[in-house]
Amino acid sequence: MIPETRQLHIPIGGIRIRRTILALFIGLLILCLASAGCLGVKTPPVSRQAAPAVFLDYYRTGGIAGFDDRLVIFDNGAAVVATKAGSREIVLNSSEMNKVSDLFNKAQFSMLQNNYPAPRGGADLIQYSVSYHGKTVTTEDSAIPPSLDPILNEMNRIVRDTGIKA
Repeated sequence: MIPETRQLHIPIGGIRIRRTILALFIGLLILCLASAGCLGVKTPPVSRQAAPAVFLDYYRTGGIAGFDDRLVIFDNGAAVVATKAGSREIVLNSSEMNKVSDLFNKAQFSMLQNNYPAPRGGADLIQYSVSYHGKTVTTEDSAIPPSLDPILNEMNRIVRDTGIKA
């Protein structure tokens, strides 16, 4: 004998209640899913190191050799040397950075004039521009102040020691 299945007779109003409950349930489910992303744990902000500041910017151009050299040293010791033959990144250690700072202090760089032009123009003169701590000094061969010579010599040495060949 097969068991008798009983059918449940729900009045018409009961179907409306079921649909209303089902609609509420679906609505709550959608609301919960939508707000789940908003309730998560906030990710901590990424700490970014500040970009290094320019410590020194040196530029040499002209002369019989046709120089076009630039040296930019950042306060973290990173430096970029660019010549007409190429460019290279280098790193100056703390003693080298201290040596550069000492040269600028001894030269009393902040007290120098901004411009030292050659007394009379020349086609083969080398022009120099040095920026350090917000001050820029430009000069040319035959007009270089004596206190600036050690700085220029050191900048030229750093450029030369990178080994970039023409």
